[in-house]
Amino acid sequence: MRLPHTLLFLAIAGLSLAACKPAAPEAPVATASDAPAPVPAPATTPEAPPAPIAESAPAQSAATDTQASFAGYGDMKLGSTVDEAKAAWGGELNGKPGEGSTCYYLTPKWVKKPSDFAFMAEDGKFVRYDVGTDKEAAPGGGKVGMTVEELQKLYSNALQSSPHKYVEGGKYLSVAASGVAPSKLVFETDATGKVTAWRVGLTPQVDYVEGCS
Repeated sequence: MRLPHTLLFLAIAGLSLAACKPAAPEAPVATASDAPAPVPAPATTPEAPPAPIAESAPAQSAATDTQASFAGYGDMKLGSTVDEAKAAWGGELNGKPGEGSTCYYLTPKWVKKPSDFAFMAEDGKFVRYDVGTDKEAAPGGGKVGMTVEELQKLYSNALQSSPHKYVEGGKYLSVAASGVAPSKLVFETDATGKVTAWRVGLTPQVDYVEGCS
């Protein structure tokens, strides 16, 4: 069947337009260079190293770092038997009574001079100890080398003063125990007013100026 001329013309025109219409552009193939640059991660501030832990300040040593007391020395108690005192000491003690005497001194084996550190025994009992070195502190903190003024301040002016028997200008400075009967602390000073020795003991032995002599 033949188409009318008008329809044939429109059909031919439509085909012509379809042939002339440009093809849709192909989507570009993405390449590595076309990829968006990666967003850099935000800069992080490096963690500061933890603050060093402050070392604990060393404990302050006590003013009276000593075993000396009005009751005795360490575990050695004034008034105990010599055997009990030796057992409490736990080490070697040298010394024995002389012929016809019940008073004598016991000294540790490391003591070079008995006047530096010694324990007095009398009638079979531990009755006093003597110190002549600044390595030991007396009950309350007094030491060899201190002045009379320092001692009186340390002991709240409670020390009783009396002239030294053998040292001109020297003194004995003493204080009785409080609640520990009947012991006493006695300091000896030289003519310049400095402590040369001290002792703690029961009465009457603590008042023996010549020791066991």
